[in-house]
Amino acid sequence: MQVATQTQQENQEDLMLHCDLRQVDCDPNFWYPVAWSAKVKHGKAFAARYGEQPIVLVRPNHGPIYALEDRCAHRQVPLSKGVVDKEGCIKCCYHGWAFDNRGQCVTVPYLSREDVGRPVRVYPCREKGGLVFVFPGDPALADKVPLPNLAQVDNPEYKTRQFSPRLKCHYTFMHENLMDMNHQFLHRRQMGYINARFLGQEKGDNFVEARYSFARSRGKQPLAERLIFGPHYDLEGREQPIEEVVSIRTTYPYQTLQIHDKDGDLVMDLWACYLPIGKTQHITQAFGLLSVKKPQFAFLLDLAWPVLGVFTHRIFEEDREIVEMEQKAWRELGGDHNIEVFPVIKKLRHLLATHGVPNPYAHRCCDKSCDKS
Repeated sequence: MQVATQTQQENQEDLMLHCDLRQVDCDPNFWYPVAWSAKVKHGKAFAARYGEQPIVLVRPNHGPIYALEDRCAHRQVPLSKGVVDKEGCIKCCYHGWAFDNRGQCVTVPYLSREDVGRPVRVYPCREKGGLVFVFPGDPALADKVPLPNLAQVDNPEYKTRQFSPRLKCHYTFMHENLMDMNHQFLHRRQMGYINARFLGQEKGDNFVEARYSFARSRGKQPLAERLIFGPHYDLEGREQPIEEVVSIRTTYPYQTLQIHDKDGDLVMDLWACYLPIGKTQHITQAFGLLSVKKPQFAFLLDLAWPVLGVFTHRIFEEDREIVEMEQKAWRELGGDHNIEVFPVIKKLRHLLATHGVPNPYAHRCCDKSCDKS
């Protein structure tokens, strides 16, 4: 019976591979970061977006930040082009209609009658870890869905950096890229020649995790890596084991990467969310937090911080180039022609397909197996 169940599961996962994953949208019923808190100034409006939904973030001079549909109910022009008045309402730049934090139109300045204006959509909005989150799905579900844990951003034992690049690819390419550490050959110029050693995987209803260790076959250890993790000595040209364990997990819709040293201590903690942009969601705005454990002498990490920044930027630029190549091939070939053989990526694709929703603008319908129903 157990064998039959396992076979059924494998067959289902293989069936999911026939779904064109690049035509599966993110499930909007989660909290998504849309801006850094520092970017949304007091008394100002800020234009953001989730998928094809334009969103305006408003930070009054007094009171919490709020989020509305970025279209005036009158002539549909962006509210983000307007001004924030002293009451904390956003006034449209065109005719001065004013909307409060409930999305209600409170002023049509050239008419004295009440209830003339029409409301705009309001989005549940929260701030955490220096990020502004909105809930773009059913607002009735917002209080039931927790905000994610954000690396070690509030832990004084860690130093955290922010990153938010925009990529010309579907968000699923980003999940696959980070989860599959077998692509280290791509980074040989930055990291030397490293072989990934797959240690195992875990899978649950809403997550997939893969664990790796690495071995350096040749090439020098990068300075940033040496400063953070200590030196890995060359064993006279033999394959060199590296004792840190790297765990990558997609807990839908977020992704994390954690590195534990040989003593089991967490030395690096990465959290990322890939915000989909546009009708087809083939543009991704990434928001990430990278936390690094401070050494005994914390100033050493401060000194290494610029070097680490350059190192991680170079690694990411290589990843950016390759995932955008994948997206370009998808367009040229008219769909997903990838041949996936790595079991953990098959499970990841299954997770992303079953938790996502079919894109209504797709030229071809996904296999019915993608339906969550």
